[in-house]
Amino acid sequence: MSPTAENNAVTLDELARRFGGEVVGRGDVTIKGINTLERAGAGEISFLANGRYRKLLATTGASAVIVAPSDRDAATIPRLVIDNPYLCFARVAGFFHPPEIPPAGVHLSAVIEPGAVVAATASIGPLTYVAAGARVGERCVLGSHVSVGSRVVLGDDTRLYPRVVIYADCEIGRRVILHAGVVVGADGFGLAQDDGHWVKIPQIGRVIIGDDVEVGANTTIDRGALDNTVLEEGVKLDNQIQVGHNVRIGAHTAIAGCVGIAGSASIGRHCTIGGSAGILGHLEICDNVHVSAFTLVTKSITRPGHYTSHFGAAQETECGGRLLFAGEHTSVENGGYMNGGVESGEAAARRILVGETGR
Repeated sequence: MSPTAENNAVTLDELARRFGGEVVGRGDVTIKGINTLERAGAGEISFLANGRYRKLLATTGASAVIVAPSDRDAATIPRLVIDNPYLCFARVAGFFHPPEIPPAGVHLSAVIEPGAVVAATASIGPLTYVAAGARVGERCVLGSHVSVGSRVVLGDDTRLYPRVVIYADCEIGRRVILHAGVVVGADGFGLAQDDGHWVKIPQIGRVIIGDDVEVGANTTIDRGALDNTVLEEGVKLDNQIQVGHNVRIGAHTAIAGCVGIAGSASIGRHCTIGGSAGILGHLEICDNVHVSAFTLVTKSITRPGHYTSHFGAAQETECGGRLLFAGEHTSVENGGYMNGGVESGEAAARRILVGETGR
């Protein structure tokens, strides 16, 4: 249990007042932290959000547990009964473990160029650079070795972890979190052919990031070629994602690690994209689309739903001059299911592309 959690000790009744729910059993039990059902001990609260762990209610050492109404009587220890235990867990965990905020001020080794505006309540870490014309809002936290380019705008309460780089003219909203190694505003991959040689196309757009966005470590978000690359409010990006130039990601969409999004793709609001999926350029994905891991999206998706395409464990064989894939191919869209055995590589490749398999 962390010192922060110890300092936030409260009763179960108090947690109910703060976060909602009904207390069943002793409401005066003291709660000092939160943990899993397996690891929780005296003074800690746990939660049940997945039925596969229900059996642990009988053996947990927790002093209390957060459960759904359907599990109200599944435990004998004090319970906080609430409709969405997982959401309650997130809020309780945030209460016991708030982010550490360093004191306001500019480290002696930081460089703030003339013409930059840094709020007096901001914290600027060691060896951090803020260029001329940049604006750093109230209560912003910039870790060590951060680089903020010319005319960049950082909204209030935004946090940049070490080695974040923001190129010139980008705009970051309020309460944004950029984890270590994030690069915002590098040149997009824009090239033109000239007799076998590549000619660089200047990338003169910006990156605009809305309020309450979080971007995971080492994710890169390229600036637009002419128009801007835009992440709307509430977008959540995992680690090591590539966002190409002129991409637009709609509000409250969440994208898992290692996804590649090619230039000028547009992803709607409230979408989820599984890890290592690929989204080709210049296509549109409508709102409320859910793409599973390792899916390749090659055509626009115009109807909400779940989209999946993959080969299972595959064995390659030659048959009649064609490459065959032995394995499984599934496509799920709005509850549909397809399962194929062995098919030609050409046919499999054609069917596996989301947009052709989505009916």
